[in-house]
Amino acid sequence: MKILARVCAACLLLCSILWLCWLRANIKGPEENRPSYLPHTLQLRGYSQIPNGEPLVRSPCKTCAIVSSSGQMLRSGLGPQVDQAECVLRMNTAPTVGYESDVGSRSTLRVVSHTSVPLLLRNQTYFFQQAQETMYVIWGPPRQMDIDHGTTYRALLQAKSRYPSVNIYILTQNMMMHCDQIFQNETGKNRAMSGTFLSTGWFTMLLAMELCEELSVYGMVSENYCRDHSNPKVPYHYYEKGRLDECTTYLMHERATRGAHRFITEKVVFSRWAQKKHIHFMHPSWTA
Repeated sequence: MKILARVCAACLLLCSILWLCWLRANIKGPEENRPSYLPHTLQLRGYSQIPNGEPLVRSPCKTCAIVSSSGQMLRSGLGPQVDQAECVLRMNTAPTVGYESDVGSRSTLRVVSHTSVPLLLRNQTYFFQQAQETMYVIWGPPRQMDIDHGTTYRALLQAKSRYPSVNIYILTQNMMMHCDQIFQNETGKNRAMSGTFLSTGWFTMLLAMELCEELSVYGMVSENYCRDHSNPKVPYHYYEKGRLDECTTYLMHERATRGAHRFITEKVVFSRWAQKKHIHFMHPSWTA
């Protein structure tokens, strides 16, 4: 009887193992069950939707264009080329109307600094009503972006209630700290202690590297450009001609001890990333 019981137990164990093997072979996870003709999706947890806090979920982009706000874009004639990219990323409130031939007309996503949100909200009819297909990603410090007390967050929440179809995301504070840590890893310097504020270009590049398979960056100069070129002055922003000069601004910020962006240092890092990723720099064209 004991032998028979042991045989029965062994048979049950074998049947259980075979059943589990069959389940693993025939029941697939969500991504495996997805039809081959549907693209997979990315879930980016460092970005929180207003007001529900959901992460940013969307299909990856095969080709992306990051369009710099630099005056380098003026008279480039690159607008049609920019618009051919699957996804177009822009920064802050850089306009397209009136500049289409140089910078293109499409905007898939805008990365916006908390300091530029007032300008964004000043023209809500255009940004949130006419350009509804654009996704907005806002970055800023806790005092501005806190969901309970942040003044910028509350202003964005009001805009969202006015235009419920617009997609607005904010960087979580964990993501902000992660971006700081990347800066420290790449430069060996603590961002806050070195008197640095990360630029909108920094946040845009990090998001684009998660979102895009191949990335073309338009109008971004190399770290050596201002040292090697004695060309006529180029506006810092293509839409603010006659105000700030690009190289003068870059050098001023790089040398400042407090409250500055390290534009040139960031470009050194971007160049390093381009050696590992599919990143191409266009107009002026340069190789990492």
